[in-house]
Amino acid sequence: MSQTSPQNFNAAVLTLSDQGAAGRREDTSGPAIRERLAEMGITVSNHAIQSDDPDATVERLRQWVADGVSLIVTTGGTGFGPRDNTPEATRRVIERDAPGLAELMRAEGLRKTPMAALSRGLCGIAGRTLIVNLPGSERAVRENLDALAPVLPHALQLIGGDTEH
Repeated sequence: MSQTSPQNFNAAVLTLSDQGAAGRREDTSGPAIRERLAEMGITVSNHAIQSDDPDATVERLRQWVADGVSLIVTTGGTGFGPRDNTPEATRRVIERDAPGLAELMRAEGLRKTPMAALSRGLCGIAGRTLIVNLPGSERAVRENLDALAPVLPHALQLIGGDTEH
C-alpha cells in the first residue's frame, strides 16, 4: 500500500472578489487559506485574485485542474448576492459532487452562526483535483478549513488514486 502524506499534495487558492480584484479591498481570506493549508502540510503553489466573472473562474479552475493541482480552494462568491456565482462556475468544472464535505462545513458553521445556512458553496472532483468553495470572510474560511481538516488528507489520497485501506 502506498503512503501518501499531505506534503505530497499541492493546492491553489482563488479569491473571487470584484472589490479585491480592483484593489479596493484587502484579501484576508486567501492568505488565511494559505496559512491553514501550510499548517496541514499542503503546499500552496498558486494564488490568484480575480473578479466574480463566471467564465474567467471556469477558465482558471480548468487550467489548475489541467496543471495537476491536488486541491483548489476558492473563497468568495458563495452567498446570495447577484454577483455570487462561484458555485455555478464550479459546477461547470467538476465531474463528481462531494456533497458530504459541503454539508460538513455548513453543519459546523451552524454551530457558530445561523448565517452559515446562507453559504451556497459546493465541493466536487474534477479529474484528480478536489475543488472546495469557501465563503469570503476570513473567520468563515478558518472555521470551514478546521471542519475539513480531519478528512481532507484522506479525501486527497483517494482522489489521487490511493484507494487501498
